[in-house]
Amino acid sequence: MQRTDSLDDVDSRLLAALQHDATLTAQDLGEVLNLSPSQAARRRQRLEQIGVITGYRATVAPDRIGLGVEAFIQVVMAAHSDANARDFRRLTGTRPEIVAAWTLTGEADYLLRVWCADLAALNLLVQQALLPHPAVARVQSQIVLDRVKPDAPLPPGPA
Repeated sequence: MQRTDSLDDVDSRLLAALQHDATLTAQDLGEVLNLSPSQAARRRQRLEQIGVITGYRATVAPDRIGLGVEAFIQVVMAAHSDANARDFRRLTGTRPEIVAAWTLTGEADYLLRVWCADLAALNLLVQQALLPHPAVARVQSQIVLDRVKPDAPLPPGPA
């Protein structure tokens, strides 16, 4: 989807506020933006309708739900075909430990972000799900030691 040029400074501030706290009410947004609650609500609704705001979610503390290991896994495909890509994408969609997946340029074909309970669970994911998959030639894992900067809000778009 292409960037829309119909965003102004108020829209940018609204997006920043919602990325910081998606539970803000129209009243709260109005106060932050110096608008009436109805104006703030209409702006939010417009941004939802044009696809700028695509959803809302809660941020969960991984350690509080038993997830102690975050890792990134680079995957190199055995062969590049539509069937392999489709089958591998299906795998990524069925494994709850895989929380994000990207296709890449460079040596690896995919980058997976995973959360597991512990190193044993990560090992099972790699050894029993990824490596045996016929589309996969090689994987390389990097275990996260510390989250220096967790997922942050998107920066404002270019003016």
